[in-house]
Amino acid sequence: MTGMTNARELTVRTWSATADADGAGNYSRYFTGTLLPELRKLPGFEGAYLLRRDLDGNRTVELTAHTFWESPAAIRAFAGDDITVAIVEPEARAMLLDFDRAATHRSVAADARG
Repeated sequence: MTGMTNARELTVRTWSATADADGAGNYSRYFTGTLLPELRKLPGFEGAYLLRRDLDGNRTVELTAHTFWESPAAIRAFAGDDITVAIVEPEARAMLLDFDRAATHRSVAADARG
C-alpha cells in the first residue's frame, strides 16, 4: 500500500491535560520552545505531536501529547524507572487546569507519515 511502511520498533508515550484557552496557548509555546528542545537532546527520542481539542465552546481545551521513542529503555532515561508516571514540570503545571498523573504507552503497528 502506497504511503504505508512497516513500523520499526517505536513506542508512543501519550499524556493529556486540560487548560483554559490562554493556558493552552501558553502550553503550546512551552511545548515547542522549551520541552521539545530538551527532548531532542535525549538519545532515542524520535519526535512528538501536541494535539488540541476545544471543549465547552472554547472555554476549556484538551491537550494531548504524543512523544515517539525508539524503545521503553529510552523512555526510562527520560521518565525514570516507572515509565507510567507523567513528567510535568512546575512551569507547565501552572498553565494547566488539570493533567493526567500517568502516561500510557503503545507500540506503533503501522506508520503512514512518510
